[in-house]
Amino acid sequence: MKRIITVAFATMLFFNLSAQKKANGKMFIEHPAIDLVEDVMQKFISGDEKLADLLDDDFRSRSGVQTNKSNEGSTKEEFLGQSRWWSNNFDNLSITRDSPAYPDAIEYKDSGTWVQTWERLYGVNKTTGFVIDMPIHRLFWLNKDESKVRGMFVYANTSVFSDMWESYNPRTNGTIYKSHENINKVRKLVAALLDEDLEKAQSFYSSNATFYDINMPKGESMNLDQAKESQKFFYENFEILSIDEYGYPDFLDYEHRASKVVLAWWDVRVKRKSDGKTINFINHETYTFNKEGKIIRQSSYYNGSALNN
Repeated sequence: MKRIITVAFATMLFFNLSAQKKANGKMFIEHPAIDLVEDVMQKFISGDEKLADLLDDDFRSRSGVQTNKSNEGSTKEEFLGQSRWWSNNFDNLSITRDSPAYPDAIEYKDSGTWVQTWERLYGVNKTTGFVIDMPIHRLFWLNKDESKVRGMFVYANTSVFSDMWESYNPRTNGTIYKSHENINKVRKLVAALLDEDLEKAQSFYSSNATFYDINMPKGESMNLDQAKESQKFFYENFEILSIDEYGYPDFLDYEHRASKVVLAWWDVRVKRKSDGKTINFINHETYTFNKEGKIIRQSSYYNGSALNN
């Protein structure tokens, strides 16, 4: 009896699941509507006035990520104006299929024909030099005879444009100090390294500090313990003769992201213990400080091959 009930329940569940399926049209990988919307976007970036002939008089372009419920999007005339602005203000402007994605045309039973695209927008702003290279997803809907585009939804991360807009006009980004407590800390740090006092040197760093070196593979870094072992290895193979300021350090107290960075250039002289050769090289360091005044990140830029030649 239990088995009969179980089978009956499974049969009912199958029919219920089947009943939930309902076709609502057909999807196409090739379709005249796809050709139409791609023609629209190519005419958009070229500033072609014939773009107007491909848009319905009631055309609207809406942001798919807009949270303002009262925003009705751009009208046909506004969209044509945007086309002229993009074509006039960017070099090498292009919209291509964002491979491996490709557009689809969908003939809905109730709401007509729609096209969804995944694109790659590229261009170089003529005024600021900013490179725009970003993915965009669009949904287009067509008029009844599929001869014109009635409107579209655009899904894109527009925050990439914020720095470009700011660059149209001069803007300060904090204060540069020639003398500052953080500069003094860097000098004390270098003096400790010169004296081979690793414990004192490490006292200037946060416990979770990271160390980057231009001679390391891209993406790799060291933590504080690894940096200490690396410095010990350096002491075993080299004697530091001098570390002199090359020019002078700066402390940059940025407004953007509240970053606090000391930039320093050092004229370094070391003696290689294996053959007694004296090696001289310039080392550029950036020291990023946290709010507590500890170094949270250090990046080193020097010619590492000079130590092996």
